[in-house]
Amino acid sequence: MPPMTGPEPSADPAHTWLRRIWREWRGLFVFLIVMVMFRSAIADWNTVPSGSMKPTILIGDRVVVNKIAYDFKLPLTTWHVAEWGHPARGDIVTFYSPLDERLLIKRVVGVPGDVVAMQDNSLQINGEPANYAPLPGPRYAHLAPPQRESHTFLLESVAGVEHPVMMTPNTANGYNSFGPIRIPPSHYLMLGDNRDNSADSRRIGFVHRDRITGRAHTVAFSVDYDRWYLPRLDRFAEPLL
Repeated sequence: MPPMTGPEPSADPAHTWLRRIWREWRGLFVFLIVMVMFRSAIADWNTVPSGSMKPTILIGDRVVVNKIAYDFKLPLTTWHVAEWGHPARGDIVTFYSPLDERLLIKRVVGVPGDVVAMQDNSLQINGEPANYAPLPGPRYAHLAPPQRESHTFLLESVAGVEHPVMMTPNTANGYNSFGPIRIPPSHYLMLGDNRDNSADSRRIGFVHRDRITGRAHTVAFSVDYDRWYLPRLDRFAEPLL
């Protein structure tokens, strides 16, 4: 007599559904995983939500961040695998705030060991006072007329580095004078180019090297929030100086 057999057990519907989804969409899943890893460890683009880096970076700019400019971190972590450089004075970097862990973008103004002071927005590094010259009009022409009329725009030059800054005349906010203070090892002093409207090291303190995630170097593209998100075509692929 042949052995008795019953009906074959039906496949688990959930398992069958997952296998079908994987077969049909595995290419997309692999692409998304690779993109997440790439953006976490190699390069990323970040939207700038505030005006703390005006006139260099505008609200609505999408900036390209080189995450291997100084080191390589394990994807999706802040663990350093290898290191080949350090942020230099004048670099624009992204980092996690030691105050609230928000991702910020500022300019490196002081490096470990520097003695930095500021008096009425005039910077001094290692005893050398900064020089200030009028910033050429085209460097801030993209700002709205009320901002151009109510601020002073200067080219700040100190310790061999120069970059634009934006200041509000006759402003006493308690943050435009400090020091002199020495920057401790493995820490950096970050300032916004919009000196009177920036929550930078004057409020959040020095930033440890491990918190720096990369160097911003280019505006990928830009949209104007005040003009129905119209693209600012003249800022596409604009290098950050």
